[in-house]
Amino acid sequence: MLLTTTPTVEGKKIETYYGIVSGEAIMGANLFKDIFANIRDIVGGRSAAYEHELRKAKEIALAELSENAEQFGANAVVGIDLDYETVGVHNGMLMVTAAGTAVKISD
Repeated sequence: MLLTTTPTVEGKKIETYYGIVSGEAIMGANLFKDIFANIRDIVGGRSAAYEHELRKAKEIALAELSENAEQFGANAVVGIDLDYETVGVHNGMLMVTAAGTAVKISD
């Protein structure tokens, strides 16, 4: 399955448009990660724990998007948009949504 943020695939013709597909992932951030992230906010630096969770959530969302596209018979998803949000009580959860158009491209 080809996944791309571009609206077309260079050198390929889109034969069929199946419609919009999406995938979502919501990851809970645990207390210890929150504590260490808050310390990093104070002293500066990157939060590897949160970065890892965001990457994992993105992978899950894209895998779900791909599975949904395969149900249509698509072999690609074009125009993918990734959206990152915090949700839940006190913004304690990370959400990644991936949406795009499921298509059949020529071989």
